Formats: sequence, C-alpha cells, structure tokens
Amino acid sequence: MCIVADSNITKRALAGALKELMNEMPFAKINISDICGRCNMNRKSFYYHFRDKYDLVNWIFDTEFIAMASQKTFDTGWEFFVELCRFLEADRDFYRRAMQIKGQNSFSDHFREFILPIIAEYMKSYMPGQEVQPFQITFFADSLLCAIERWLLSKDALPADEFSEAIRSCFRSLALGVYQQMTDEERRAYRTALDRSGQNAD
Repeated sequence: MCIVADSNITKRALAGALKELMNEMPFAKINISDICGRCNMNRKSFYYHFRDKYDLVNWIFDTEFIAMASQKTFDTGWEFFVELCRFLEADRDFYRRAMQIKGQNSFSDHFREFILPIIAEYMKSYMPGQEVQPFQITFFADSLLCAIERWLLSKDALPADEFSEAIRSCFRSLALGVYQQMTDEERRAYRTALDRSGQNAD
C-alpha cells in the first residue's frame, strides 16, 4: 500500500511539473530534465513510471478523468460524453495545448482511441439490429475529434453543455435525414428493431 501511495505521489508531482511548464513554453521545447528539475526528481524516477513526456500527458487525462467519472453514474453514453466535455472545459488551457501535440503517442491519438467505444455505443442506439462497421465508427470518431479540437482552440468557444448539445443535434439531424429517405417497409423494420432492442436513440 505504501509503495502504491509513493508511486502516485511521484506521478502527480511529475504531472504537476509538466502542467506548469506547458503554461510557460511550447510542449515541443520541454524535455525530461525540465520536468524532473521542476519537481526535484531525477530522470530515473521519471522513466520508472513513464516512457516519455507524451505518456505523461496521456496519464494525466486518464487519471484525472477516471477519478471524476468514477464518482458519477451515467445512464447513457451521451451523458458520459457531456461530462467529458465539461471535464475538458474545466481545464481548457491544458487540454487546448495537449490537443496541439502531434506525432507518435500524441494526446490527440490517445484521445481518439478513448472516444471510439463511446461513438460505437451511441451509433448502436441509432442502428438497432445492424452491425456497426469499423469504418463508420472511425468516420464519426474523426469528425468528433476534429470538432472537439476546434472547440478547445476557439477563443469564443461555446459552454460545454451547449457544445455537446450542438453535437447531438448534428447526430439527430443526420439520423432523421436517413429515416426520412427510408421506404415505409424500411421504417417499419427499423421501428420493430428499435422496440426489440429496448434502446432509445436519444
């Protein structure tokens, strides 16, 4: 137990140091020595816990978001997404900079992998009785990631709740457009599948 506690203290100290440095200089110019020097750690301690500075950024998101989300109950995947937007908004400065990190092991790639299952679950609610294809999930995940990046980088960004509602409106409009183009037989089949699945597309 003490070892775990000490490990978490070290990780949080390194995370705090990186956050401070990202407020002062571009991420690309930050090196491991800068991070360790800021919190009086040695490089060996850093590499014991993290592969590189990119790994540390991803750990910050995973740890802080999970700590927050574990204290709440979500009835739908969309409620989870709304809370995710609120979380990003609460630490906008850090995540705006994190989203601008590109390259191997970047936060944007890590975040994309994080939202893929959220997109998959939400799409299943709109496509009962059908298999959601990997291409479809990837397409919407990339679109959502782009929208989130623009939102975080915007100087006149919408509040998190308004942004998430705007995203949901896009999904609803698309689903409605597809539904309206269905034949009567296809609509009946869709409603039947929806009833059988017990899912709610909202």
